[in-house]
Amino acid sequence: MSLRGAQRARFWLAWVLAFSVVLAGCSSAATAPSGAQGSAGSQNGAQGEVLIGVMGPLTGDSAEYGKIWRRGFDLALEEINAAGGVQGRPLNYVFEDTQSDPKQSPAVAQKFVNDPRVVAVIGDFSSPASMAASPIFQRAGLVQLGITNSHPDFTKTGDFIWSNSTSQTDEAPFLARLAVEQLGRKRLAVLHQNTDWGKTTADLFVEQARALGAEVVLQEAYLLTEKDFRPVLTKARDAQPDALVLISYYNDGALIAQQIPAVGLDVTVLAASSVYSPQFLNLGGAAVEGVYTVSRFHPADPRPEAQQFVERFRERYGTDPDTFAAGAYDGMKILAAVLNRVGVDRKALRDGLEQAEHLETILQGATAFGEDRRLRNPRFVPLVVRGGAFAIWNP
Repeated sequence: MSLRGAQRARFWLAWVLAFSVVLAGCSSAATAPSGAQGSAGSQNGAQGEVLIGVMGPLTGDSAEYGKIWRRGFDLALEEINAAGGVQGRPLNYVFEDTQSDPKQSPAVAQKFVNDPRVVAVIGDFSSPASMAASPIFQRAGLVQLGITNSHPDFTKTGDFIWSNSTSQTDEAPFLARLAVEQLGRKRLAVLHQNTDWGKTTADLFVEQARALGAEVVLQEAYLLTEKDFRPVLTKARDAQPDALVLISYYNDGALIAQQIPAVGLDVTVLAASSVYSPQFLNLGGAAVEGVYTVSRFHPADPRPEAQQFVERFRERYGTDPDTFAAGAYDGMKILAAVLNRVGVDRKALRDGLEQAEHLETILQGATAFGEDRRLRNPRFVPLVVRGGAFAIWNP
């Protein structure tokens, strides 16, 4: 090789080595834990952090839910780690953004399965995104705890799939009773997301409403990508309902509410609990005033444990917690309590969840998991948007 050729070879070798270092640094940053307690760094040994994987929306249309989750997680971690962590080790989490998209969640699930530091996973936010990942967790023997997954089939994938969220088999009938029995509405138009969760929730609502003597004059699905709801709202208007029921999230629910006056539809509006978010109020403005919904939690809950949680949350964030914050807080607390009892092991955690009794939660008080791997004794409270805020509705 000539001198010039040798110099060229050394140059390219140095360039490749430098680029490899950059790539290695980028890869490390992408997998670093993003929880309240900092990065796991090199603490991967027996005395390092106990790591929970979280998959959910940090960007996209559902990003507000992820933001609220993190507040609940971080508050729980402060208390858990101040009390000694998990068997003397700090508890932390790494949050991977899926935009709550069923097309993205399986890849994130496989990433968590392959990471030996991850002892359990929380998420995803939507039931479709969560259920797309569940078979991966079940095959690998890694607990998936759904904190917002109300689809009745979510926990049916297998014995590693758990939830501290109520099922729509409980919530949708409660919403129907609110509409028919408490508000006295007998002609109902139902609009729902064109997803498995949306259709299942709508069907459960309609079944209960009809059993109570109501007539469902319209049941119509819409795409999550829709922005102009005037055509379907015109169909609802022409069906002459006395109530419009939205099986929606905060963003699409607020957009529908804003477009209701444009078609001359003047009815009572009810919505699934998924609209219980500050963003529903921010996006909907005056259009969501008077909308009814249901929740498992409200900051006016008088129970001592609920009020202590509300006070800590207000002190930390300067705002009130909602159901999603409380569910995230409860989920992290449940995992920590069971891991403290059984040890930091994936299979032991699954067995511990099955055997656990008297789990202390904000949403349901002292409870335990039932045979369906959901918490027993779900409770709901009716809410109404009044004065630009969610208030407990007392008939």
